[in-house]
This record gives sequence, structure tokens and C-alpha cells, in this order.
Amino acid sequence: MNHNPDKSSSFKSGDHDHKNSVPRTESLKSSKEKDPAAADKNETNEQRGEAKEAEIKYTLEKAWEDIQHFLSGEEGLEIPDIIDKYLDLVEHKVSRLEVPEKSKGCPVPDPEDDGWFHKVVEQMSKLHRHVSTVFKSDSNRGPLINRIGRIHQRVMSYLEDEFRVLLEESRTVEAAADQSPDAGQDQAKEEPNFPGYSKQVLATLNKISKLMISGGYEFECYEVYMVTRRHTIEETLNKLGFEKISLDDIQRMQWEAMEREIPPWVRAFKECANIYFSAEHKLAQTIFSDNPSIAKSLFANLIRVLFLQLLNFAEAVALSKRSTEKLFKFLDIYETLQDHSSAIDSLFPEECAKELKAELTATRSKIGETAICIFCDLENSIKSDTGRTPVPGGAVHPLTRYTMNYLKYACDEYKDTLEQVFKEHSTSKPRDYQGNSQSNNDENQSPFSRHLIKIMDLLDSILEAKSKLYKDVALSNIFMMNNGRYILQKIKGSPEIHQAMGDNRYKKRSYELRNYHQSYKRETWMKLLDCLNMEGLNVNGKVVKPALKERFKSFNAKFEEIHRTQSSWVVSDKQMQSELRVSIAGVIIPAYRSFLGRFSGYLTPGRQTEKYIKFQPEDIEAYIEGLFDGSTSSMPRRKA
Repeated sequence: MNHNPDKSSSFKSGDHDHKNSVPRTESLKSSKEKDPAAADKNETNEQRGEAKEAEIKYTLEKAWEDIQHFLSGEEGLEIPDIIDKYLDLVEHKVSRLEVPEKSKGCPVPDPEDDGWFHKVVEQMSKLHRHVSTVFKSDSNRGPLINRIGRIHQRVMSYLEDEFRVLLEESRTVEAAADQSPDAGQDQAKEEPNFPGYSKQVLATLNKISKLMISGGYEFECYEVYMVTRRHTIEETLNKLGFEKISLDDIQRMQWEAMEREIPPWVRAFKECANIYFSAEHKLAQTIFSDNPSIAKSLFANLIRVLFLQLLNFAEAVALSKRSTEKLFKFLDIYETLQDHSSAIDSLFPEECAKELKAELTATRSKIGETAICIFCDLENSIKSDTGRTPVPGGAVHPLTRYTMNYLKYACDEYKDTLEQVFKEHSTSKPRDYQGNSQSNNDENQSPFSRHLIKIMDLLDSILEAKSKLYKDVALSNIFMMNNGRYILQKIKGSPEIHQAMGDNRYKKRSYELRNYHQSYKRETWMKLLDCLNMEGLNVNGKVVKPALKERFKSFNAKFEEIHRTQSSWVVSDKQMQSELRVSIAGVIIPAYRSFLGRFSGYLTPGRQTEKYIKFQPEDIEAYIEGLFDGSTSSMPRRKA
């Protein structure tokens, strides 16, 4: 702040206003051309004003020199008359100051300013301290002591205003300057512009803090600092999207609204831990460099409130109603608290750091415990799927898709965090897998991996139960193949899930999938092969035509029924679909070609042949290729 009324744009002189004035020589020249007499008069007034200012400046300095002899005890206990003269000069000088207004912008100190106001503040503090101590019980000195006190209070009030304006406004001014085209871009990238004060402003703030503290106005100094910095930090966090929300308001929020607040909270917490806390710590140390303990205390009290405000948000989220879709936002919060807890130890005083560390640990534990509960709730959501309507065509069940995608995302994005959460915050005992072929390996599994396996085993049992809803055993096998294949593909696509399960369980699932494949063929196509059995077709070396015709009729009917039924069945995985078709064709087509080649000649060509031999081997192959795509089209008639 510039307290020289002739040089500052923020403090107006009572005689004239320099903000709207033109250079003095040009003003005089213009006046003389219009009215020489008036010009001479104006010049005389200006010269008198300048002379008066010089006299005040000189007299203040000279008067203070004389007063210093009194303060040092050289003049005895008599109060010299020069004190009244000095006080008159101070009042005259200070009366011409105006309280700086925020709308005018921050007054940046003028490099040519001789710092008279700060000198006067320091002098008044010394004088007030001396007379208040030495003449405290002298009632005759009461009026003078009171006058010194009033003037001292007045200059301190101006000083407090200067402190506030510099804290509030210089940051904005300097930030704008730093972002100008002339500012170094490399420097801007390396260091965020926070808190944004220039060295010159910091030096002034440091000087003011010393003056206010030495003058007995430490409370006002601390209060101004705390209030202005708190507002500045809150404004900065608001720009990041995080606004102060009460605990009650957070708890009343719908999840959709709360979910939108979490990413800004994460960003704000990271920025505070990585930038703002250390910057605020350095700022307090700079402004209150002569009082390190005060700087530490002010910083701790200021940031403690903000830190607890951030933790309150996390705690409120932890208290919200649990549901599986909230897990990943909870883990985002947990990771944020975990990764940035070290910032507390290096910045806060020991007792404060201990308190905040305990608060953070408690909040992190609540988030971690709730995350485990949410993950465990996935079991309940699986168990609660008691629908009795089978999925059309034996396709992948929605429960399988939801569970496996949920687990895959959890493992791919948060496996390390989930491992830590279950290790540190789980209170459940490891699952007993006695009787399982992998039981020897389970004791080496982490708590999270054991729970992951538990969920997948539960899913298997639910799918097994749902497969029984199909009246057709073959379709039941298709359903288990589809779901088993989907699960294997998700495991294969996620190294984290594969690692958690282990190779043995993966191989076991692959083996079970092959069993479902074989069971399906046994229930469908192996029964069809019974129609191509040659037993009973030869009697005494002759082919029994009626029996042969019945075999062809039976084969045609069963194949048409299989095609009609299974054309609407679905095999979602294209590779498995192809493998299944090839496997069926490998069983049926060679057997049918052999049977046809051996016995077709025993049927009379023409009408008999067309009646009993409806399919050629290539027709069978084409129809098999049309299976498992969910189509309900009927079998085309054989071409002649």
C-alpha cells in the first residue's frame, strides 16, 4: 500500500487529486495563456502545498529524533512539548489518507515511496508503548496518553486495511500479470500460480505483520489473515468444482447428485495435498518470518478447518445407502485418502498432524469397510436373482454379464486397492474350501482373491439352478456352455482375474465347458445316430426294406425336429458356435454318408427315393451351419 498521498492512486490528497490531473508544467502553461494572474496564483498555491509537505516531512523526522531522546531516558521523566507538535503533524498527515477500497484494486507500493506511513506506525507504537508503561499511574498524563492511544489506533486501523487489501487483491493482480503473454510459459507449466503474490507484495505483507504484532495488534493481524486466506482457498476450490456442502445436505442427496460431487472432491483433495497446503505453509512462513511458531499455528488452524471439511464430505458419502454401483466411487475416495496422507506429516505441527492423521485414518477405514460391504453385497444381488423364466434360446444370462463385467472392471481398474482394502479392513475369516481340489493353494490366496472366487462359485451354482428351468436337457447344456464360455472369455481378457483365480481353476472351468459340449451332443446327435444303426436291417443276408424305410423316415423326422427346435437356440460366441457346428458335422455327416451310400440302392428310384431320402450329406451340412444363430426360419425343402 502506498501511503504517500502525492504518489498513490488509492489515497487522495485533500488539496488535489492526481488521478485526473495533467502534468504540472503543462497545466501551468495552459493557465498562463488564458489568465496569467490566475496561473501565477495557482502556481503559488502549488508551491506552498509542496513546501508544506516538505516541512511536514522534515518536521516529522526532526520531531521524532527529539522524541527518541525522551524514549531513551535522556530527557528524564518530563514529556517534551515536541510530542504534541509531533502528534499534530501525524494527525495532519494521516487525515489526508483514505481507506483503500476493494473496488479500486490493490495499491501496489510505489518504488519511489519513502515508506513514511510505515515509519509513523512504528514510531507511534514505540511512543504508545512507552508512555502507557511509564506514565500508567500518572493521572495528569491521562489526556496525552489517551490522545496517543487514539492516534495509534487510527494508524493501526489504516494498516489493518492495507493488510487486508493486499491479501485480497494483490493475488488477483499478480495472477493476471503472470498469465500475460510476456510471462514465461515454461515457468507457468512448472509451478501453479498459487497463492500468486509477487516478492514485492510479500515483503510488504511481512513488514505489516511485524508492525501490527509489535504494535499490540496481533489478534487483528491474525484474524485478517485467517479470514482472507480462508475465503481465497474456498474460492480456489470452487473453481475446481468443489463447493462447501453441509453434512446434512450431503446425506439428503440422491446418489446421482452425490456421484457428480465426488470427482471434484477428488480433484480438490489432490490439489490441496499436492499444491495448496504446501503453498499456504510457505506463505505463512514468509509473511510471519519473525514468528515461526505463529506461522505454523496460523497455517494449522487455517488448513485444519479445510481439511476436516474435505473429510466430512467423504464421511457423508460413507454413510449413504449401500448399492453395488457405488463401489468404484468409494474406491476413488479411498485411493485419494490413501495416496495423499503423507502431506500431513511434513506440514502440520506434531499434535495437529496426529489429530488430522487420526481423522483421516478413521475416514479411510469407514470408506474401506463400506467398500467391502458393497462388494459383498454383490453376493446378495446374485442370490436375489430368483427369476423362474429361462433365457430364450439358452443365451448368456444377464446376471452373468453383469457379474463378470463388474468383476472385470473391479480387477482391471482397482485390484491393488481392493487387495489393500480387504487386507486392512476385512473382519471376516477366510473361506473354508475343504474338499476342493485347490484347497492346498487357497491358504496362499489373498482375502480379496478368496472373496472373488467365492462370488464366482456362487454364480456357478445359481446358473446351474437356472439351467434346470429348461425342459430340454440339450438346451440346458447350451445354456451352461454359453455362460461358461462367457465367463472364461472374461477371465482370459483380464490377467488380474486370472491371477486371482489361478491356473487350476481356469483349467477346471475349461474342462467343465467341454463336458457340457459332450453332454449336449450325447443328448441330441448321438440319439440321431441310432437311426443309422445297421442292426436288424439284414436278415439271412437280405436287406429288410420295411425296416430300412423306417430307419430313413425316423432319421428324417428326428433331424427335422432337431433343426426346427435348435434353429432358435443361441450360441453367442462365434468361435464356440463354429466349433460346435464342426463337431456336430463331424459326428453326423460321415455316418449319414456311409449309411446312404450303403443302403440307398435298395430303394426303388423315383418316388420311393424321394419319399425316404430327403437329405443329401451336403444338405445336412448346410442345415447344421444354420443352427445357433437364433433364427426361427423353417427348414427349406430339398432341391431335386
